[in-house]
Amino acid sequence: MLLEIKGLSVYYGVIQALKGIDFSVDRGEIVALIGANGAGKTTTLHTISGMIEPKAGEINFEGKDISKVPGHLRVNMGIAQVPEGRRVFADMTVEENLKMGAYTRRDKAELNDTMSMIFDRFPRLKERRNQISGTLSGGEQQMLAMGRALMSKPSILLLDEPSMGLSPIMVNEVFDIIRSVHEDGTTVLLVEQNAKKALNIADRAYVLETGSITTSGNASDLLEDDSIRKAYLGD
Repeated sequence: MLLEIKGLSVYYGVIQALKGIDFSVDRGEIVALIGANGAGKTTTLHTISGMIEPKAGEINFEGKDISKVPGHLRVNMGIAQVPEGRRVFADMTVEENLKMGAYTRRDKAELNDTMSMIFDRFPRLKERRNQISGTLSGGEQQMLAMGRALMSKPSILLLDEPSMGLSPIMVNEVFDIIRSVHEDGTTVLLVEQNAKKALNIADRAYVLETGSITTSGNASDLLEDDSIRKAYLGD
């Protein structure tokens, strides 16, 4: 098991955002977290990546409890997050943004190889490598945010709402990229408002409702579940 969450509780002041949740991600899986806005999905990712400190519970990564490990060291361990809203460094070029994704790596000699791999995966970024990132389209910025995270050569990629604000064509392209990244050996934990897209790409999924996991199972089974279809798939 690559990632195991046990009894994770998070508070914002007196408000409990996560209520002792348990879930796991096996190496080589795509696991989706679905749920309504405010359910705790983004809070879960922020806690795993070290941006938020939990009140209780464990975050076990490759068999070690990393709950107290600072976020920048979690990147070194193999955890990379693509944040909601992309958050590229708007005043930097595409290439400079990508290099920022590798700031924790010590094998500087291999960085050019990784950069070449990213450009092979994202030809549009290669074409725009010297362009200021703030002038890219939303879809291109999403690709850049994903490429930047992949520069750290993560074991697991945490994706937070990758389809948000994108055109339907670009959404399809982003999900094709997620599938391709996974096929190349990166484990993916996906938070996504578009539950149908998420369940179509995932191996397993968990449903978060107001800070608690209420349902879990194989993604294909959840796609056929009447209550899930009514609540999240618009059927």
